[in-house]
Amino acid sequence: MSAFDVSAQLDAPCAPATLFPFVDDLAQYPAWMPIVHAVTPLDDGGDRPAWSVELRARVGPLARSKRLRMVRTVHDAPTAVVFERAEVDGRHHSAWILRADVRAEHEGSRLDVGLHYGGRLWTGGVLERVLRDSIEDGRERLVALVGGQDTA
Repeated sequence: MSAFDVSAQLDAPCAPATLFPFVDDLAQYPAWMPIVHAVTPLDDGGDRPAWSVELRARVGPLARSKRLRMVRTVHDAPTAVVFERAEVDGRHHSAWILRADVRAEHEGSRLDVGLHYGGRLWTGGVLERVLRDSIEDGRERLVALVGGQDTA
């Protein structure tokens, strides 16, 4: 399987300033994105905020996990954030790029998320399907989290 892009949208019943903190800090993702198993903020001397992210998914009887070092390359609060894989081991790694855009809508906020994966992990669209399923589950969890916050 070669590179792919996955995108999703979410309408949330809150102001962009309420929604944005859930997407601009990777440490928030385990609370609402099922495939994000664990996130640890890193203080490894880089000039951008960085996190160690463990992705974990079950496909039938098999469980797979992947650890990525991600850095925040764009931070335009409260409207846009981009995270990119940036390993520091000197080896070549497949690209992972996550972008989240938040904008005001008449009844709250709209979140547009895009994920680009540039590698060849798994075959036959398995990873893409797992990511899409996780996004679907994550939408409901994120709406529940922000639903108790202030409304637009």
